Amino acid sequence: MEIERKFLIKEVPAEAQAAEKLVIEQAYLCRKPVVRVRRANDDYYLTYKGGGMMAREEYNLPLTAEAYKTLRAKADGTIIRKTRHLIPYCSAGEEYLIELDLFENPNPGLWMAEVEFESIEKAEGFEPPAWFGTEVTYDKKYHNSNM
Repeated sequence: MEIERKFLIKEVPAEAQAAEKLVIEQAYLCRKPVVRVRRANDDYYLTYKGGGMMAREEYNLPLTAEAYKTLRAKADGTIIRKTRHLIPYCSAGEEYLIELDLFENPNPGLWMAEVEFESIEKAEGFEPPAWFGTEVTYDKKYHNSNM
């Protein structure tokens, strides 16, 4: 189960410069249900995501680089490219990992943050940092599969 909230951001925090980074490329094979392939640095995955906005089923299976390239060629639409900055964050005594994405394609310059949670209760109680802007968890146009 994936439970996550998504936010646009007001300003890029200083922590982003020193954060661990992943260069991500992902392609969608199907949008209902969501089936995608992803390269994150030198790791490759096939992901299935069920319906839902904040909480939904998610399954990841490892792929080889060759399998990824074969499946990417079958993509249904735009291939997303982004750099993900992994920023640790503490809120109300809880430790979180903010995944701050800078999109190259299809929305060059778009910064969006995602935070994953262990439960819906923790997601609903999350206090975002001041540099977060508008929440877009329930706005379908900000789900990567719709970009």
